[in-house]
Amino acid sequence: MSLENELKSVEYGNLDGKTVIYFHGAPGSPDEASVFDKHAKKHDLNIICYDRFSVDSSLQNKAYYKYLANIIIEKANGGQVDIIGFSIGCHAAIETSLYLEGTVRELHLISAAAPLDAADFLEGMAGKMVFSMAMKQPAIFTLLSYWQTLLAKVAPNVLFKMLFSSATGEDRSLSKTTDFQAYIRPILMQCFSINVKGYIREIKQYVAPWQESIIKCSANTHIWHGTSDNWSPVSMAKYLKENIPNSASLELISGLSHYTCLYAAAPKICSQLEKT
Repeated sequence: MSLENELKSVEYGNLDGKTVIYFHGAPGSPDEASVFDKHAKKHDLNIICYDRFSVDSSLQNKAYYKYLANIIIEKANGGQVDIIGFSIGCHAAIETSLYLEGTVRELHLISAAAPLDAADFLEGMAGKMVFSMAMKQPAIFTLLSYWQTLLAKVAPNVLFKMLFSSATGEDRSLSKTTDFQAYIRPILMQCFSINVKGYIREIKQYVAPWQESIIKCSANTHIWHGTSDNWSPVSMAKYLKENIPNSASLELISGLSHYTCLYAAAPKICSQLEKT
């Protein structure tokens, strides 16, 4: 069995279109990439999102990113791919790109979470308590994650309200719509009910130092960020713009927050990828 067939994936857009790999957020799941479906069809793109939280939890750090890179290399089959990352998925996208030299055409980062060791970002983050716990009290963070697993099973509405109670900007209005709730709740269920070990790995690796990976990132990078984002403060986007060597652009979208930026960036990115 090929590496690619070992790992489940979801595909959106045109299955025969240009290959684009999407790295979902944390919490998140492959279904998150459905935001791109209609835009990918319009611009002849094949958006592939791997279920990376289902990767064996014994694979950690470099071994984990190399595994993901090998799957992408196999999928590229000697060609190039574009990569899109969202939120904490941007960390995994950047780390994986370090093992994809010559394979990545463009790297697009949406609502990107920057390294916590690079600056005092934590104070301005809605997830400060969770990230601090993951850094300083990892055993308690693990217990919290399994408690969220229980909530996902017995009280999914409570989990949703807990996670989105801190929403700001346009995300506050978005989180109250039935369409968004129908979109995000199955994503949370899959993350916490099925793939919580992968989620725990992702958060623990995110809060560990990785500033050096930013400097090593050689991909032609584009950054998309809402000015009202309090999950990934806008200072993170500015840091990435200043420190990724080949960062080509930073588009700040006024008034938007975390998920509203994802919705707004999707059509723009798909249009841009069609032309590259």
